[in-house]
Amino acid sequence: MLSTIFFLNPWLVAVGLNTILFAIAWIVPKKLLTPAGLLNGWLLGVLIWGTLRWQGYAVVIFYFLVGSALTRIGMAQKEAQGIAEKRSGARGPENVWGSALTGAICALGVGIGDWGLVMGDESFLPSLRFLLLLGYVASFSTKLSDTSASEVGKAYGKRTFLITTLQPATRGTEGAVSLEGTLAGMVGSAAIAFVGWGVGLVNLIGIGWCVVAAFVATNLESLIGATLQSQFDWMTNEVVNIINTASGAILAVSLALAWSWLVSLL
Repeated sequence: MLSTIFFLNPWLVAVGLNTILFAIAWIVPKKLLTPAGLLNGWLLGVLIWGTLRWQGYAVVIFYFLVGSALTRIGMAQKEAQGIAEKRSGARGPENVWGSALTGAICALGVGIGDWGLVMGDESFLPSLRFLLLLGYVASFSTKLSDTSASEVGKAYGKRTFLITTLQPATRGTEGAVSLEGTLAGMVGSAAIAFVGWGVGLVNLIGIGWCVVAAFVATNLESLIGATLQSQFDWMTNEVVNIINTASGAILAVSLALAWSWLVSLL
């Protein structure tokens, strides 16, 4: 009886699964997360599984594993140049929420709607759910695009330009872009969008919205890095990441709404 209740309750599954993964991550020698990062990752994992089940969990796990692998590309070279991620790429709580806050909000919105706590026109709820799921996938698609572009660009970018002036810049400069990094970003965004489609969170056209939104938001992030980030002490990389993922989610949702409006006119 207890085992039946456990497997029928997604929150109990979420707690059990993430506790097991927490224990494994704690004892493995190669740390992908700091101790505080592990705890916050546990909270995020419980929230995602509890609201979006395994489908949403697959997206965030895909981002985490691929993003962590990309961070370690050319690590020795990037550390020697002083442009590597701190702690050799191990994620802390600020990294967890900088990358996933937007997605977590979208997931929570889906959960609230599924619990029947949203008041209003019930006929609109399926559309709202679709938009929140699209925003969820787009946020991680945008973040993986940013991570791919940054890490691949720092490791393999042959010619790097400042996005504001297109003047040559050294690798790792805030706001610098490269062809290699840009292409890697597009591949990364498409990859995670296809994962979202594969698990049923978005439809095929949603893949397109995610890729377009990720491309625009990633370049917007570079523009912010080149112009505003150095002017404000509070605008840390994590704050910029939140702006980045929120921009990607909002843009993808806006594109979907605009498309629906255009289709309704035809």
